[in-house]
Amino acid sequence: MQSYLDQQNGVFPSVCSLDCPDQCGLLVHKQDGKIVRIQGDPSHPVTKGNICNKVRNIPARLYDPKRLKYPMKRIGAKGEGQFERISWSEAIETIACKWKDLTETCGPESILPYSFYGNMGNLSAEGMDRRFFHRLGATLLDRSICSSAGSVGYKYTMGGSFGIDPEDTIHSKLIIFWGINAVSTNMHQVALAMKARKNGAKIIVIDVHKNQTSRMADWFIPILPGTDSALALGVMHILFAENMADSAFLKEHTVGHEELQEHVKQYDPDTVSAITGVPVEDIFKLARLYGKTSPSFIRIGNGPQHHDNGGMCIRTISCLPALTGQWLKKGGGAIKGNGGYLAHNSVKLQRPELLENKNTRIINMNLLGQALLEVDRPVRSLFVYGTNPAVVTPEGNKVRTGLAREDLFTVVHDLFLTETAQYADIVLPAASSFENTDFYTSYWHHYLQIQQPVIEKYGESKSNVEVFRLLAKAMDFKEEALYETESEMIDQALDHPRLEGMDYEKLAEHQYLKAEVRPLLSEKLSTPSGKIELYSKQMERDGYPALPTYTPLENDGDLPFLFVAGPNHNFLNSTFSNNEKHVTLEKEPRLHMHAKDAAALGIMDGDWIRVWNHRGECELRAAVGESVLPGVAVTQGLYADIPGTKQLINSLTPDRIADMGGGATFFSGRVNVEPSVS
Repeated sequence: MQSYLDQQNGVFPSVCSLDCPDQCGLLVHKQDGKIVRIQGDPSHPVTKGNICNKVRNIPARLYDPKRLKYPMKRIGAKGEGQFERISWSEAIETIACKWKDLTETCGPESILPYSFYGNMGNLSAEGMDRRFFHRLGATLLDRSICSSAGSVGYKYTMGGSFGIDPEDTIHSKLIIFWGINAVSTNMHQVALAMKARKNGAKIIVIDVHKNQTSRMADWFIPILPGTDSALALGVMHILFAENMADSAFLKEHTVGHEELQEHVKQYDPDTVSAITGVPVEDIFKLARLYGKTSPSFIRIGNGPQHHDNGGMCIRTISCLPALTGQWLKKGGGAIKGNGGYLAHNSVKLQRPELLENKNTRIINMNLLGQALLEVDRPVRSLFVYGTNPAVVTPEGNKVRTGLAREDLFTVVHDLFLTETAQYADIVLPAASSFENTDFYTSYWHHYLQIQQPVIEKYGESKSNVEVFRLLAKAMDFKEEALYETESEMIDQALDHPRLEGMDYEKLAEHQYLKAEVRPLLSEKLSTPSGKIELYSKQMERDGYPALPTYTPLENDGDLPFLFVAGPNHNFLNSTFSNNEKHVTLEKEPRLHMHAKDAAALGIMDGDWIRVWNHRGECELRAAVGESVLPGVAVTQGLYADIPGTKQLINSLTPDRIADMGGGATFFSGRVNVEPSVS
């Protein structure tokens, strides 16, 4: 197979590496060995050549003058960003010597890897890194900052991360985007919805903010944050009360429908309206549209799960398609995530058997601030890759206080000198996805994809796989698994019943392959009963209510505004927030608030305002109107922490843990707002 690296000019297949459900097929245009243009691959069966601005403008990011070219060591105080160039050999030797000493004096659990899916490549995000840290015996990281609460909640109902094929949603007649700004975060689901609309489908958006997705809907239903489960229960109340439930389906394919019917009597429309802020007549209208329109499809977003009650919220919404029998209809059902269809052999990829101490401590990544400030059994070294915790982790001020510890040896492997890297002792330059070999599994569509290197590595940058191989050698580790090639690791990962017949060679030949997916109810689900569990004995055993239940948010103080820090259109979390092109497109951070609230505070649209709580403060522009309900404040995007500004949004967010899966509660905080005096 000829390497793309040998060809200086031409157009080459690729795949988007961003943490996005769409995982687009790409075509990369090279000129004189550099990427000059990125377009969508029109042959990709789902993404069909359409890509977002984030990806379209990636060449400016790849060749940004600020991109790291070589390893560096800190020469100033932590946080000042003063570094000098060193060699890779010095960097690796420095890290290995420090870790050997810590392992001997404090034990390997004094070392904490901290990573997430800044690059969704499976080798980059959960391959050689996991093998290395298992062998080292480092503290384990519970990577639960994104979708874990909702995934657990959905699993209680449906048995795993399985929904309908998004390609089938062109047949839907009613599409509900529930808690997802899909225009910005799942654009190809919107494209499919537009095709369905041409065939007569209606589109409803339920969200806390009238964002871009809400504005394109046939009907937008604003809701108070953290009350989505109550609305779902109110819809169930009406479906049962007005005989719109599919009794035959419920008897054959579910357990607990009789208990559920009795249970939801308490969630009458008046009660639900008082909880959610949704008018009674709208609750009736929503329930009747859902009960009488088929096939109907719910795209369940990440937003509702980022609350104290997030797991139960997703568990509750996921019950709705069963009540009207949608799972048997083409274009009917729901998608929370579809990662289960592309499940690979994570045991062979990550090699957990290399971890000798099976009782190794686990730290929830949402609690990084707490962990770094812990006096007993302190974390003494931190290795950060694929994420930027100084910006993305809740309780941001607490995190930065921990990062500033002089006795904390921190290594950051990244493309840029991020806000986290400013606190590092050693900074390592990371290769981009276009410079690596990796494989990708969407958590929305059903296609597995491969990335072959398209361009030479930038400067002295290296992939995660390369770095951990070097560290393994420096630590004198002998295990073969720590030195295997990318192709060998891919073959091992693809050794899974759901990916039968797939291997590295076949994937490299075809660029993308679709998993064989049978209709969801053509075989038993992975729930204890093998059916959709409206009543879950497993939940009862795990200490939760067996039936879907609304639980109010935890008390976050008496400040007047419920605060939601959502995504924006041109960044992905903190990725792109430091790139001029993307910042220009997104402009500046704003706080959306209702006109009545603003008037009461003497705030006009465009005014600078102070947003604060006991955790921290920000100074933002006011966006005044009716895009949120009174008492709600919404921001979009995580902006770079530029000196002289106060725009660290996660200085305001709580680090409480959600009800399920160790999930984050970014959207369950409260703030106050006042005109800025600066």
